[in-house]
Amino acid sequence: MEYKDYYKIMGIKRDATQNEIKRAYRKLARKYHPDVSKISDAEERFKEVGEAYEVLKDPEKRAAYDQLGSNWQQGQDFQPPPGWQDGFEFSGGGYTEANSAHFSDFFEDLFGRAGGAEFQQARGRHFQMKGEDHHAKVGVSLEDAYHGARRAITLKMPEVDTTGHLVTHDRKLNVKIPKGVTQGQRIRLRGQGGPGVGDAPAGDLYLEIDLLPHPIYTVDGRDVYVDLPVTPWEAALGEKVSIPTLGGKVEMKIPVGSQSGSKLRLKGRGLPGKKKGDQFVVIKIETPEAKTEEQKELYRRMQKEMNFNPRHRLGV
Repeated sequence: MEYKDYYKIMGIKRDATQNEIKRAYRKLARKYHPDVSKISDAEERFKEVGEAYEVLKDPEKRAAYDQLGSNWQQGQDFQPPPGWQDGFEFSGGGYTEANSAHFSDFFEDLFGRAGGAEFQQARGRHFQMKGEDHHAKVGVSLEDAYHGARRAITLKMPEVDTTGHLVTHDRKLNVKIPKGVTQGQRIRLRGQGGPGVGDAPAGDLYLEIDLLPHPIYTVDGRDVYVDLPVTPWEAALGEKVSIPTLGGKVEMKIPVGSQSGSKLRLKGRGLPGKKKGDQFVVIKIETPEAKTEEQKELYRRMQKEMNFNPRHRLGV
């Protein structure tokens, strides 16, 4: 995926005010409008400018985009870093100036698609508008996802100050992380979104769970995986070894003749839920280094006595 430098596309500095962004967009939109421009790639440039404006005119999207940093070059191969959006609060408005059908993969991977606010018509000239729902990603450790927790989190709320520059304010919340949450699951906080108009209720705040990388575990849904280093003799002879799980250590018998890459299952030892996940233990055989002459001689004896060729299936 190619990185889009929206500031370069708009021909503005990264510290441009919101008014400067608006003026740049109007100028470029007139220049590249397909109905009037004679430039060969006018339509493509018009779409690109519209996409850039869609991000930079919106304080929420702009503040999040700015977190990616200024070291990337336009067109450079790019993948969003894990958790890059964590902690930013987005309101739930829809797209406006640009045609969302023409947005690039870069935009879609960063921001996805948004929905609009809900309106309720009342009697006479009075109307009600439910407050916008807000959305934010929050990083959660695998231990908190397993046990459940109550955590203080800080969300960044971008705003435009009186000079037209983008600033962010912190919003602090005390949030209960339910036991057994999974990647992408949303926690709904009623009434914590945007304020309503008239007698309409405030919107809700949806916190999307982003499981943080773990030093030893990986997760697939509710199933948890761990690589287990074993010695050649433990794999060959079978041994009882201690296995780490999110719920504490357990003892497991390594089957005789286990091969590297084979999986063992600990039923119900994954993330909790109506249907508990399992923990899968992936055998990784590690060969000790022969540092002394006696140790090297031991390997030579094994070579002679075991007559083992692991490549026989390859015909070599």
